[in-house]
Formats: sequence, structure tokens, C-alpha cells
Amino acid sequence: MQLYYPNKKTEQEIFDNIPNIELEQINSSENLNLLIHSNNLVALKQLITKHNLAGKIDLIYIDPPFATNNTFTISEGRASTISSSSNGTVAYKDTLKGLDFIEFLRERIVLLKMLLSDKGSIYLHIDYKIGHYVKIVMDEIFGIENFRNDITRIKCNPKNFSRKGYGNIKDLILFYSKSDNLIWNEPKTIYTEQDKLKLFPKKDKDGRHYTSIPLHAPGETKNGKTSQPFKGILPPKGRHWRSNIEVLEQLDEAGLIEWSDKGNPRKIIYFDQQEGKRMQDIWEFKDPQYPVYPTEKNSDLLDNIIKTSSNENSIVLDCFAGSGTTLKAAQTNGRRWIGIDQSDEAIRAIAKKLDAIKGDLFISKTDYQLLTEKKHRVQHGLVKSRAEVLLNSIDSKKNISTSKKH
Repeated sequence: MQLYYPNKKTEQEIFDNIPNIELEQINSSENLNLLIHSNNLVALKQLITKHNLAGKIDLIYIDPPFATNNTFTISEGRASTISSSSNGTVAYKDTLKGLDFIEFLRERIVLLKMLLSDKGSIYLHIDYKIGHYVKIVMDEIFGIENFRNDITRIKCNPKNFSRKGYGNIKDLILFYSKSDNLIWNEPKTIYTEQDKLKLFPKKDKDGRHYTSIPLHAPGETKNGKTSQPFKGILPPKGRHWRSNIEVLEQLDEAGLIEWSDKGNPRKIIYFDQQEGKRMQDIWEFKDPQYPVYPTEKNSDLLDNIIKTSSNENSIVLDCFAGSGTTLKAAQTNGRRWIGIDQSDEAIRAIAKKLDAIKGDLFISKTDYQLLTEKKHRVQHGLVKSRAEVLLNSIDSKKNISTSKKH
């Protein structure tokens, strides 16, 4: 599945056309976490060619521009999320549209695939207006066989706009893997009281809620252990026992088999022994009501993605780092992280968010190497880089190596 349009580059052309601008460290940290103040296309190429990270990133989450043709601002500590107000400081401009936007995003996805490990996953957060075209790009690059989910994310409360059409309260997250051998830590959601009454409607003599499921499954097994009679009963025609007879006997002795009026055995599942229910593909993670940055996302959303699709010491990458929610979630869950953004306002927001993480026995205080494009320095270092000036303006009294987080 592919999109065809004018001036579409080959993957080799994409890579070759990116300028080779080196990244230099401007703080003294030796931590492996990387904060990169740079054009993300430049930075991604450097991660491949200079930092030897191709095939080593286990999880990528990106929340790129949505081709809205808006300029997003921050004024008096409040971020503009839906308007193109000229007031305040520009956080970022989302002015690419149509095919220009598609190629802009495709260039970055090509490099992200190079960085992703064989057991890695990528979550791409996008909206309903452009997302269907982006899915075709993802199918082309990662292969439709590696498409995992189109996740619907409920982002806000219902709106009462007067336009003709249904209210938009959701966006989408495209979830792909590099292969079938992906990291997967099964996510669970907590059962509600309503779930208990609906899904576990029965009660035993002690008042414990439970349900029961058949002990047989589709498919016959000839001469196998799961085709033998249990308590003198054979599995129904065309089916087999889910477990061998020894296991069924153990369940019966433990009182975990319920016999129907017709004498059919069913396994008892108690509500109070369940960790939770399997997570589905509609998520309700509403955005902060008063964001500090226009693209700031719900912290529980990122926490869930990171716990599910990475392990401790996995490297997590966000090349549209925005407010730093991904980086904070990676830090607090014991993952290594790489964040990239070229917006000065994004750096300020990220620094504040990561500085708020307090180190304890379980979470280390945030530290990282701060990198910036080498071209920012001129005349043998007599002029400071934009990143240095910006970070000094955030808090000139703190040591950059321990307090300035991107």
C-alpha cells in the first residue's frame, strides 16, 4: 500500500539530503539520556551515523503537527491549543499542508524505522483529518503486516459547536511494530463496580461474585489427552477439553468447576481474583485543561504506552518532544530516553516538567546530556548557542547538567 505524489523522495534520497550537522554536548553530564535541541531530521540522522543507535530504540512515541495551518502560542503561562492567536510567544508553527506535510512526516518516519529495534514499537499520534493518509505512509514503511492497532483516544468532553457535523472528541494513535517479536507487557484496566455486576453476576454461598466459562474449546483432538472422558463425559462433538484430564480433576477438587443442570462442567472465575480486564482500543485519556504547552498530552496515556511496549532500560525516543510528557514517563518508569525538539518554548516546558521529578529510592533524579547543533556556535565559541542562552534564562543558578531537562 503506497501513496503516489509529485516530488516523493526515495529512502536513500531522504537520508542523503539531510545535512550532516554534528551535535555537540554543552553540559558536563555523563548520563546516557539525551536531550537534543535541534531540527529533528538532523538529529535523527546523527543518532544513526554518529551515536550508533540504529536498531537500538525499543519504543518511539511521536505527536507531530496535525497539518492544522495554525500558529500555536504561549501567553502568560497559558498555551493556545486551538487558535492561531498572534498574541504571546510562538511555541511552534503547524503550517505545512497536504502533500508537503505528508512528505515532511514520511521523511522522519523513514529514519525512525532505521532506529527502531527488531522488538520495537512505534505509536504515532495524529488526528482524524490527516490520519488516514498517514496510515498509508505507515503501511508503506513498516508493512501492513506490522500494523497492530488504530487506537481511538477520547481527548476532551463533548462540544456544542454549531458547525454541521458530529462533535469531535477523539483523535487516533497508529500503533505499529518492527516485527512479530515485539515487547508486550499486557496492559490491564481495573474492573468497575458495574463490571462486577455485569460480568460476574453469580454469587457463591459466601457471597463472592463469579462467572463460569466452558471447559471445552473448538477443534477435535484424536487420541490426545484433551479428547479423553472427564467424569465419564466426553467433550461435545467437534470440540476438545481446554486442559488435560489431570488438570480438570485438580480444578474439580479445588471447587472451581460448576456443573450445569444438564451435567456440563464449567470453570468458575472469581471476580476478586482478577487483576483487571484486557485493555481495548478505545482509550479515555483527556488532555490537561490548562496545558503548559500546546501539544501537552495526558501523562497517564504515555505512562500506559511506556509500561506496555518497553522494558526497564529500554530506550524510548520522542522526536517531537513538546512539553516532555514522554520523557517524564520514561524517567519515572526506569527507561532510558532521547528527546528532540527545536522549539525554545518546548525546552522551557520540558525543563520545568523534568525538574519537578524528585529522586527517591525508586526514581533517580533526572539527568541527561544536553546536545545542540554545532552550527549554532560561531567565531570559535565566542557566541553561545541558542540552547545555552535559553537554558541559562530558565534558571541561571542551577547546574545545567542536573537541572535542565528537554
